[in-house]
Amino acid sequence: MKLAVLYSGGKDSNYALFKSKDDAVCLISVISKNKESYMFHTPNINLVDVQAKSIGLPLIKKITAGKKEEELDDLKDAIREAKKRFGIDGVVSGAVESVYQASRIQRICDDLGLWCFNPLWLKDQEKLLIELMENKFEVIISGVFAYPFNEKWLGRKINKNVIKELVGLKEKYKINPAGEGGEIETFVTNSPMFKKKIKIIESRKEWNRDSGIFKIMKAELA
Repeated sequence: MKLAVLYSGGKDSNYALFKSKDDAVCLISVISKNKESYMFHTPNINLVDVQAKSIGLPLIKKITAGKKEEELDDLKDAIREAKKRFGIDGVVSGAVESVYQASRIQRICDDLGLWCFNPLWLKDQEKLLIELMENKFEVIISGVFAYPFNEKWLGRKINKNVIKELVGLKEKYKINPAGEGGEIETFVTNSPMFKKKIKIIESRKEWNRDSGIFKIMKAELA
């Protein structure tokens, strides 16, 4: 079966790719101009080209204005292109708990006569983070958008100690440790799928009141 993987550069899309690696033939990334997009990851989305080069899979990119619901037409166009160019049978997403995202991807796949696979769906979030570490994924926190996260979290590499902290915050503040409530975003610098690790050359933290991003200005394959 030939599969296209919806790819944002974050931990979930990379792990979903890992889970479907034997059948993946291309990546699809939608670049949203709207930082508040309901559907699409935005921090450091410009670096999916570098990640795709390391992975060694062709990348289909689409730009969207990011207007709610209308942005789904751009996603559909990208999936349609993957079907035409690569003869895909289905689409893989990294959805874990977002019914909004999963239901809309399913609807698009239904319209195009494609299977829809969500290999991480309803996976325990602590176990998800642990499995990433066990499989030697290197993941940094690229954005934080909720209390009690602060600027110090930006750029931190997710390891056993960070996972322990995130679980502690879950117990105290009821946050989602893997960020499924939109609390955090991530960026993958290395994984079993990468032929070369991504080296961050230049970056900066951008903080605004109670949220911020770790912006990578320059990166290259090590």
